Amino acid sequence: MSLVSFSNFLEAKPLYYDTIDHQRIHQAYTLLYPHIKEPQKVHIVGTNGKGSTGRMLAHLAHKSALSVGHFSSPHISKFNERIWIDGEDSSDSSLELAHQKLYSLLGKEMSDLLSYFEYTTLLALVVFENVDLVVLEAGLGGEFDATNICNKDLSIITPIGIDHQVFLGDTIEEIASTKIRSIQKQALLAPQIYKEVNEVAKEIAKTKQATIHNVKTKANTEAKIKEIAHNNKWGNYLIDNAHTALNALDILNIPYNINSLQTLELFGRFYPFSKNIRIDVGHNPLAAKAILQALDKPTILIYNSLDDKDYEEVLKILKPKIKKVALIAIPSQRAVTLSKIQEALKRVNLEYTLFDGEINPQEEYLIFGSFYVVEEFLKSMKGKVV
Repeated sequence: MSLVSFSNFLEAKPLYYDTIDHQRIHQAYTLLYPHIKEPQKVHIVGTNGKGSTGRMLAHLAHKSALSVGHFSSPHISKFNERIWIDGEDSSDSSLELAHQKLYSLLGKEMSDLLSYFEYTTLLALVVFENVDLVVLEAGLGGEFDATNICNKDLSIITPIGIDHQVFLGDTIEEIASTKIRSIQKQALLAPQIYKEVNEVAKEIAKTKQATIHNVKTKANTEAKIKEIAHNNKWGNYLIDNAHTALNALDILNIPYNINSLQTLELFGRFYPFSKNIRIDVGHNPLAAKAILQALDKPTILIYNSLDDKDYEEVLKILKPKIKKVALIAIPSQRAVTLSKIQEALKRVNLEYTLFDGEINPQEEYLIFGSFYVVEEFLKSMKGKVV
């Protein structure tokens, strides 16, 4: 069998599909399953906080001498970021070896049929087959997501909000149901903004005879988490995510040293890129509400949006802390046209300009809107002192 290199194989796959056959990932997993080991697994679904909660959990477990893999998406600069193992992004060589094994097991026809996300989910399972713990972040939804093919020792449900309505439903109940139906025996429910999510979780757990754990803030860890958050300049929402990660480790009986969070770098999660620049890959109203609470000074927003996001609502939420908006172009077929965002900015009554690549050291900046926005901003800053 002639095997195309992983980078060329992946590059040929489209990122987006109008419709997906949800059965093919299960057919592919049936081919793969007998040939890989099955480590302990945590599955994370939700609208916001999946990436940071998963990385906190993976980091703490790894620092406690476990071998840990964390699969997340999308990436900012390089695909390797999606498959993190034992404290580092996966190497090109490990991805290539996993691709060779996976492709040979699935065969050309099935490998070619699988979507970008389906194939790379299976690839992650091959990379992670010798670890002790796997943390899988759902890409879209939960029940029909490619990551839902595995048995889970624990599901984590991070805050759920309105997003991806075209795929998940128009109401919070519909969206929550699609995500939470992915649970199996037990799930950890993070604090939710919408009370409907809690009701949906109870009903689904009852139907599945699953146990629902609610995140509890432990008195003996709260002060330490706040201290770490202060030292690392985290927003409050990251404190909440840390509590969720600690609760998950407790449920799994995995020991940890909370001080290990001091060494965790959450790049792209309200991350201090420089003294006056924060970058965050959030992109929906729920993320905007969390960021609004984290901003403490009037800020210039460097922004763009994908066309399926409620960008006008995002701008309304952030407006109290925003001095003006600098629109940055992003090379995505899903990007909303600049003219539509400009119309929304006029309705919200926010001053705007086009981002020219210049940063004023006297101003505060927030880069926000998606992984694409952060990626384009980082490209524009290459070689510059900020």
